[in-house]
Amino acid sequence: MSGNVTQYPPTLTVPPVRKTPPARGPSTRDPYFDNAKYLTIVLVACGHAWEPLTHGSRAATALYLTVYAFHMPAFALISGYFSRSFDMAPGRLRRLLTGVVLPYVVFETAYTLFYRWAQNDWGYPLSLLDPWYVMWFLMALFIWRITTPVWLALRYPLPVALGLAVLASVSPDLGGDISIQRTLQFLPFFVLGLTLRAEHFERLRTRRVRLWALPVGVGALVTAYGVAPWFSASWFYHRGAVTGQGVSRWVGLVSAPALFCLALLLTACFLAWVPRRRTWFTALGAGTMYGYLLHGFVIKSSRFWEWYTPAWVRTPLGEIAVTALAVGGITLLCSPPVRAVFRCVVEPRMEWAFRSSGNEAPRNRSVSQDRDVPQEAAQTR
Repeated sequence: MSGNVTQYPPTLTVPPVRKTPPARGPSTRDPYFDNAKYLTIVLVACGHAWEPLTHGSRAATALYLTVYAFHMPAFALISGYFSRSFDMAPGRLRRLLTGVVLPYVVFETAYTLFYRWAQNDWGYPLSLLDPWYVMWFLMALFIWRITTPVWLALRYPLPVALGLAVLASVSPDLGGDISIQRTLQFLPFFVLGLTLRAEHFERLRTRRVRLWALPVGVGALVTAYGVAPWFSASWFYHRGAVTGQGVSRWVGLVSAPALFCLALLLTACFLAWVPRRRTWFTALGAGTMYGYLLHGFVIKSSRFWEWYTPAWVRTPLGEIAVTALAVGGITLLCSPPVRAVFRCVVEPRMEWAFRSSGNEAPRNRSVSQDRDVPQEAAQTR
């Protein structure tokens, strides 16, 4: 029988062809958040541009109050969301120093020198512990970011942060150094951002939520128009305790949580209508740090040299022109040419100043969504 057995060659097992994973695109930035950052910085610029118009224009005051009720809370919330991965790793500490601390020192000094020159007040003091104008947010951001591991370790971080905000609002003796009042009173929004996940933003972008956001936003604007003659926008600044508004300190026990809820509601409405697709202004979301730091010079120039003096500026057409200039100006300041000029002080690399870390992956600046004031540490998926 053995002679009848047909001999077959051994079967060759061909290993499966391993497919090469598709190459990733040049950028993994989420266009939704870049859109949110750009639109938020536009609101900041418009709010600052509208302030002189509120003295005499009820419509401008209503817009101003509505925007100020939520635009800085939105800033803080987005900052917190992109700070979720922050720890004390050397690479992230370097980015904190180069992306927040160094720009703060440079621009705080520049703003002080600008004030001295514009006002001919060469004795005006330079103090890095007393932020001038827009620089308070970088001081606050540094404190929030450096304490992020603490907030992430707490079981209930938001109630603790809200408790600190209430405590600050009822403490007139807390002082103004390092903008501690604003730092603490805006802290809950940053901490809330730390607790959010991508699915929370997905829920905001549903058709149902977007439809509900419309009447809420219109209602807020109508309410602001109604209270414009007597309500002070300084309630939204959080520069000090509530006693500065001429009320009892214990009012802060109610006002702080109420303002938090109002800002959170309007922020949700705003984020619900932020486009999720790539738009013409999406790329500008990567430059909002530049717009934030630079637009203050333009705003302060308008005050120092009385650009709002002509009567036509305070007409409806003039108010529209001011708004258009604010939007166009902040868009220009976020543009690539401006970023190329000021990158050395806003996004310096500074590898020469730090020890090299052998176990740290190289940083791809084109992929990360990691700058501050509205461009925060690399996006966590």
